[in-house]
Amino acid sequence: MHVVIMGCGRVGSTLAHSLESRGHSVAVIDQDADAFRRLGPDFAGITVTGAGFDGEVLRQAGIERADAFAAVSSGDNSNIISARLARETFGVSRVAARIYDQRRAQVYERLGIPTVATVRWTADRMLRHLVPEGNVEIFRDPTSTVSIVEVPVHKDWIGRPVRALEDTTGARVAYLIRFGIGTLPTGSTVMQEGDQVFMLVSDDIVATVTSVAATPPEGGH
Repeated sequence: MHVVIMGCGRVGSTLAHSLESRGHSVAVIDQDADAFRRLGPDFAGITVTGAGFDGEVLRQAGIERADAFAAVSSGDNSNIISARLARETFGVSRVAARIYDQRRAQVYERLGIPTVATVRWTADRMLRHLVPEGNVEIFRDPTSTVSIVEVPVHKDWIGRPVRALEDTTGARVAYLIRFGIGTLPTGSTVMQEGDQVFMLVSDDIVATVTSVAATPPEGGH
């Protein structure tokens, strides 16, 4: 793949190295030429100094042959304008934008542009470590109706199959984290102590699912 990245801060430079190490070709755009120092001497991709919402700058970065575009500069407006330009003008199919303002992120996801709302993402994960009760949203689909949330389950669910939790809550278990590793369960997978349970829910049932999971199952231990 050829991937164009706008923004050569910590995220952009890390992303560039990750993609290059996987064998992809990478072009990085930044308005500050000094920012490219973060890429180091081993970076083999293209660097273009300029604004990522400038069509000519995008062309120099190979946008016309790009398979993906990531807008990860520090400016929300620049990120969304360049992401829309990549998608709508140059027809890049895989486009993602980093957005700091969570309210804007929700609007742009409805436009079909996946966003990473940095502050919300980080705060959610910090909250999960500080306050394990309640649920933490891990993923939300572009139409903003379906999400994956971590659901704390009552200890009496331990030893029960995943199917029992699904039948009782009316929601699907998307995956478990067991011993620090993500696991795709089947209905017959038995929940163990220490499992983190992540469920697919819609907004209208999330409160009910959380409440039911936190309650001992009927005929509990």
